[in-house]
Amino acid sequence: MNKITILLADDHALMRDGCRMMLELENDFEVVGEARDGRQAVELAKKLHPDVALMDIAMPSLNGLEATRQIHHASPVTKVLMFSGHSDDAYIQTATESGAAGFILKQNPTQDVCRAIREVHRGKTFFSPDIVRHFDRKKLPLPGYAGRRNPKPARLTQREMEVLQLVAEGNANKQTAAELGIGIKTVEKHREHLMEKLDIHHTAGLTRYAISAGIIENTVPLITAQEDG
Repeated sequence: MNKITILLADDHALMRDGCRMMLELENDFEVVGEARDGRQAVELAKKLHPDVALMDIAMPSLNGLEATRQIHHASPVTKVLMFSGHSDDAYIQTATESGAAGFILKQNPTQDVCRAIREVHRGKTFFSPDIVRHFDRKKLPLPGYAGRRNPKPARLTQREMEVLQLVAEGNANKQTAAELGIGIKTVEKHREHLMEKLDIHHTAGLTRYAISAGIIENTVPLITAQEDG
């Protein structure tokens, strides 16, 4: 029997350990890799081409939403299943627009998580029962799945999204440049483009935008300094 190969992406080691133990009890699952942030998840997806990536949203360096967009192109065979404690409508909508095939909540029982993995592996969509009930109560359709089509184009480029997250997390230009392997002047230029596109003119505004867009969690303090890196 060919097993469903799974990549786990979560910045909490305890969560990854728990997921691995849970999934490896299933005879048809094999966990082939673990990532501590979105950037590592993309690299492992390129290398391993797993059937399913179980992806947290809020991760440092590169969040799960942007990682999903990149995996969508880097490993088209990989279906991404969002695995999050956040169930805001905006998170769910953005996740599907990014190319995620489903959205399961961390508080859901094991059988729901396993069913979700099997469903998205078969090319279907899966939303947590809690999410389905929520949308039913609001009389709203579930967000459409971008599937193997190109995800809805974002206003920002991939690099701009990466810079936005790092800046919003409080990294100075020098730190952002080191993380991305680019020059400080290039970071400054990306920040200029970000502010121009979003009509935002200070770092605190970029942070608020990143929180509202689900790029970072609102536990990150607003940064008003570090403008010059």
